Amino acid sequence: MEHRTLDELRRTALTAPLPLSSRMTRREKLERWATLLERHTGPLMPLMRVEYLPEQARRMLRGDETPLSVAYKDPVFQAEGLKSDRLGDGMAFFELSDQEAHHLLCDCHYCGTMTGESVAARARFTANGPGARGLWD
Repeated sequence: MEHRTLDELRRTALTAPLPLSSRMTRREKLERWATLLERHTGPLMPLMRVEYLPEQARRMLRGDETPLSVAYKDPVFQAEGLKSDRLGDGMAFFELSDQEAHHLLCDCHYCGTMTGESVAARARFTANGPGARGLWD
């Protein structure tokens, strides 16, 4: 083994700067989430009565086997910065408005029939469509 100083290594080493990691766009996140939901084989539970909760309680809302818990189990989303499976963290991560989050996740839109496919379709519409904000423009 040959010993060299750091300066000697810097002069002779073949190095290249690491590219800056690019963050996923909102659309890419929603598309990936839709794919994860389509592959999810277990039951999915909606969040209950989202629109009736005060804002602080709404942001803290979570549940087991929700679409947000499916997202939070994904190591790619965790590496991208998804902090938890709480509604507020999901809204921030996926850049969802209150109306978009309500439409995607609240029980009043599913009538007991939430499936991965149904949420995936809504997530894709949110990713590709005008969204709640664009419908009124």
